[in-house]
Amino acid sequence: MKHVGKSYKKVDHKGILSGKPAYTGDFIPKDALVIKVLRSPHAMARITDIDVSKALLAPGVEAVYTYKDVPKTRFTLAGQSYPEPSAYDALILDEIVRYVGDEVALVVARDEATALKAMPLIKVKYEVMKPVLDLHTAIDNETIVHPEDDIHFNMNVGAEPKRNIAISYHKTVGDVEGELAKCDHIVEGTYYNQATVQSAMEPFQTFGYIDALGRLVLVSSTQIVFHVRRHVSRALGIPTSKIRVIKPRIGGGFGSKQTACTELMVAFVTWKLQKPAVLVYERKEAQTCSTTRHGRDWNIRIGADKDGIIKVIDMYALTDAGAHGTHAFTTTTAAEHKSVPLYNKNTAVHYGSEAVYMNHSPGGAFRGYGATEALWPLECAVNRLADELGMDTAELRQKNLIAVGEQSLVYDEDEYMESGLFQEAVEKVKKMAGWDERPHSWQIDDRYRGGLGMSLALQGSGIAKIDTASVEIRLGDDGRYTLYTGSSDMGMGSNTVLAQMACEIIGCPMEYMTVVESDTDVVPFDPGSYASSTTYVTGTAAKMAAEELVKKIVDTFAKFMDVEADTIEFDGLVATTKDGSKTMTVAELAPKLLVNFGPTYGQLSGFASWGSHTSPPPFMASIAEVKVDTQTGQVTPVNFYSVVDCGTVINPTLARVQVEGGVVQGIGMALYEDVRYSASGKLETDTFMTYKIPTRQDMGTLHTEFVESYEPTSAYGVKSIGEVVINTACPSIQHAIKNAVGADVRTLPMTPEKVFMGMDEKYKV
Repeated sequence: MKHVGKSYKKVDHKGILSGKPAYTGDFIPKDALVIKVLRSPHAMARITDIDVSKALLAPGVEAVYTYKDVPKTRFTLAGQSYPEPSAYDALILDEIVRYVGDEVALVVARDEATALKAMPLIKVKYEVMKPVLDLHTAIDNETIVHPEDDIHFNMNVGAEPKRNIAISYHKTVGDVEGELAKCDHIVEGTYYNQATVQSAMEPFQTFGYIDALGRLVLVSSTQIVFHVRRHVSRALGIPTSKIRVIKPRIGGGFGSKQTACTELMVAFVTWKLQKPAVLVYERKEAQTCSTTRHGRDWNIRIGADKDGIIKVIDMYALTDAGAHGTHAFTTTTAAEHKSVPLYNKNTAVHYGSEAVYMNHSPGGAFRGYGATEALWPLECAVNRLADELGMDTAELRQKNLIAVGEQSLVYDEDEYMESGLFQEAVEKVKKMAGWDERPHSWQIDDRYRGGLGMSLALQGSGIAKIDTASVEIRLGDDGRYTLYTGSSDMGMGSNTVLAQMACEIIGCPMEYMTVVESDTDVVPFDPGSYASSTTYVTGTAAKMAAEELVKKIVDTFAKFMDVEADTIEFDGLVATTKDGSKTMTVAELAPKLLVNFGPTYGQLSGFASWGSHTSPPPFMASIAEVKVDTQTGQVTPVNFYSVVDCGTVINPTLARVQVEGGVVQGIGMALYEDVRYSASGKLETDTFMTYKIPTRQDMGTLHTEFVESYEPTSAYGVKSIGEVVINTACPSIQHAIKNAVGADVRTLPMTPEKVFMGMDEKYKV
């Protein structure tokens, strides 16, 4: 193909590298009022009195708002298609504060210094309550995190807020206990994955203004412009037609910007005062007052026969939802669908979770979206099963892997695996790492030991039967093209990939295509960039829109050239009759259409909407190589080998960068990152001095290859790649540590202390 499968630089790379204005912060109006948020010092309290009179007298203070001033319509901040399964349990400002850092008041001033001086002048009295900080005592705790009666659910998610249950989900197929009794080998254990923070380079920031038509305009660092518009409409009680949301370039999101952290507060202030206003989170706010990956405490049982065929998978998680039920139900159900089907020779399956309200920062979306958490205990348990059987863990996995044309017990009746080179990926990563040629545990020198570990992962591509993307491509009067999309490029190069997919159909060079994204007034609807949907869902819509546009262009050429359309060959720039007798360029055609009158004239465009009945899983096979310091337990990643099946690879360079970025985030979750709270509920890891993310020196050498299956439901056979790449690091590294020094660490992160305490005594120096 001409463009698909080729490595192009990102379409906006020159502007970014040259430092041209690109991000939300680059466009803040000079006259924008500055919003600062007074935050709660308590994990759980009711505001009994709040006096803002002295703050209002401070020179330069425009307004101070409390829970008494905001609308009382509850909403969710989760960026999901309507009807969202996340609870409508939030207000712009609430009488009850539910975590240290929760919003108490908004100070609006002429500049940041003035706002900061005014904040201590606000006097707040609290009725402090005992916070819910223990995951295992949250249900039926004496403190009810959400005692209000107006929480709304669009669907039944098993919630019982008065018992602190945000969601309850269980799926059982077959007789789990009966089938376990028949198994020759049963592996059982508890595992814990910590909450982690997305830690995007760009903090949360939004500014708003009122346009010439009296409409509310929000410019924000968000993945979900259309969902933000809907949330603002509900919260403020104004029509969506009165709201415009624009996203400039995003400096990283990783799921955090699938939640509307700053937009609602800015919308309220701007609409109330009818003046420009801006809110930019400091790093401590970005780390504390947004959302995290959900912490989950797992119990798992897997049973197998004597040959290693896994007959039973039984998984249960007690989940920390935090102060709100944001994304709690969907991360839970997504985790089931993207973990259990990996091994499908079962006769019985149970997967379940209760997510509980706690006085922590809310849980939310994070790359991997539940699958990362669920694959951690599952893959660790599979490695333990292999050890018990005395079988190579790769052989055990290959015996049990789902194959094309097969179903899983947790799949819907009409759902099955439609594509995948899963066995090939496992074989390829084994060759890359020398899995069969070298030991999986060895002595490096007097102090260090080395180990190899393996894991596999699935994910999804968009949300089946829910998310639908639309794309429009227009022919301009200069003979060039503009693609309009509601998806958000967060640095992963999705605009480049969409341009490649459209240009492949049109035939024009890449520089002839401009991509315009994420402006609710300009682009057609798109749910946003999440759930690994852009290449699969939006990309397929882009291909279909390009096909429609090409047909229109060729039909129009035929009229101008007085020939039949099927006699014309068109390469995106020039139309030529097959006999070569007539030719005309698109640059000649386009202005004729836009400057003349009549039924044969007018701008040409192609439009398409597309959603899928399925969410085809990409696949990843990984092997980690580590060295462990037997004196301290310090683990150092040495090599990380990965093979990914994401269907057809549209842009190999960008795909490789996606893999490497996801692996590094996974390494951070495995070894370094940890959201820790004090005994009073204060986040202790609220800066990069205390919350450690891996640097270039902490990741070892990454080795990435691809196998390309063909997904029949999509454009060019593509599947997603953005999320699956984070899922293998934790269990692979755990397995490598266990092989190296015998430490079977089951709580993340795997710190030196945990590794040393679990180390086989014979290895300790």
